[in-house]
Amino acid sequence: MKFAVITDVHGNAPALKAVLAEIDGLADIEHIFCLGDMIGIGPDTNQVLEMLFARDDVSMMTGNHDEAVLALAKGQEHPLSHRHVKEHHQWIAERIDAAFVEKLAGLPRVIQKTINNKQVLFTHYQIEDKKMHVSIANDPFAVIVEPNLPNLEQLFNGRTEDLICFGHHHPLQFFKNEETVFLNPGALGCTHKPLAPYAIVSVEEEIKVELKEAAYDNKEFLQSYEKLKVPEREFILTVFHGDQLKHQSRANNS
Repeated sequence: MKFAVITDVHGNAPALKAVLAEIDGLADIEHIFCLGDMIGIGPDTNQVLEMLFARDDVSMMTGNHDEAVLALAKGQEHPLSHRHVKEHHQWIAERIDAAFVEKLAGLPRVIQKTINNKQVLFTHYQIEDKKMHVSIANDPFAVIVEPNLPNLEQLFNGRTEDLICFGHHHPLQFFKNEETVFLNPGALGCTHKPLAPYAIVSVEEEIKVELKEAAYDNKEFLQSYEKLKVPEREFILTVFHGDQLKHQSRANNS
């Protein structure tokens, strides 16, 4: 079986559209697994959710941003650990189409599959079993670790899957030992270049991973932060998008 893995779209519709177009051009891709944080950070909440929920070949799960926005949309407690982005999450919650609220709330936190006798875990990030049903207000997701094999082995200690696919931490992470392949294809919607990362995975006798990037025009998307007056836009454009607008402006004026 060959499938695509995407994660951390973060409200970036043109990046998602570019990746889906590439995946659709590959005739042998049987399914797409989307590992959470579809919304938050970027302003294209409804466009992103429309693209994903309209398909019958996508399996999704919630991430911390999805759940924090949902908490506000449903009048529930917002996590204190995310208080620095509460205004931003509130802005997203006020603009999300009501039809998507219950759809998001109905998504799982993890998906486990047996594919050609290989055990596969899909999750936004590690969650201890005892925290699997804990509210987002109580921070069920593990603390992020630096991306290296020993840290990931410790993070997912006790897991017995052959392949663990995760997101949350935005850098690409692809490590393996004798028992497990650890894969985070990188944040699709938050990069410092107009490239959207994703992965193609083939599970047969062996697990093979292709790391890919879809090029797209992100200028209008980046400009929309100012046009829409997105809260924390200067911080977001700097930290999550590498100040690309400023670099583009300097290049055009040079």
